[in-house]
Amino acid sequence: MFRFCFILLFITTLTSCGKRFKIDGVTSVSRLDGKMLFVKVLSGDQLVNIDSAEVIHGYFQMEGKIDSVVLASLYMDEECIMPLVLEEGNINIEINNVGISIKGTPLNNSFNKFIEDKTAIDDKAYEVEREESRMIMDGVDINTVQAEIDRQRTSVSSQMDNLIKNFIQTNYSNVLGPGVFIMIGNSLPYPFLTPLMKDIIEEAPEGFKNNYLIKHYLSLVQEYKEKDMN
Repeated sequence: MFRFCFILLFITTLTSCGKRFKIDGVTSVSRLDGKMLFVKVLSGDQLVNIDSAEVIHGYFQMEGKIDSVVLASLYMDEECIMPLVLEEGNINIEINNVGISIKGTPLNNSFNKFIEDKTAIDDKAYEVEREESRMIMDGVDINTVQAEIDRQRTSVSSQMDNLIKNFIQTNYSNVLGPGVFIMIGNSLPYPFLTPLMKDIIEEAPEGFKNNYLIKHYLSLVQEYKEKDMN
């Protein structure tokens, strides 16, 4: 499992210059009224505000021009709320007490669906842990509990791995594939490749392997491995 917004990403693919984006946002969370929201990307080692807007009566709006498709992040003050893709078109953001959705353009629609599917699997994982407690409280034999819970955990873990792998493979050639891969890496305690990440790299086309961020992460993995061996 990994957290989004663990680190801000700046990932681009070449497009025609001067593409315009527009963000229309709505929120039912009253405490956000009067708050400033920012869209940020990382340029060099500095966070750069692409645009900002104040939430007024539950609404906010931003717009601008981009030279390339960018995986950015939506911030409130210094808190990262959610990654989003800046691409040509109208981007619709909805924030409520349940969560946040970002839709309206092709890559944002795809990313939002991925997040929804991931959340559903996370919920299944939570239910497995609750089921373990229920079975123990009901006096079920501990060996039976362990066997059943291990089976359910394996099933949920497999579902998550398949979701992530299929999503990255589907998006090898745009910002989402490298972006989600790096998010997984940044959620780990130190740079290394999980079995899932190894599979993704081994099956990836050269264009994905040669992505700057992928190459940089793999170099960090190698550096950490060499340091650990010394």
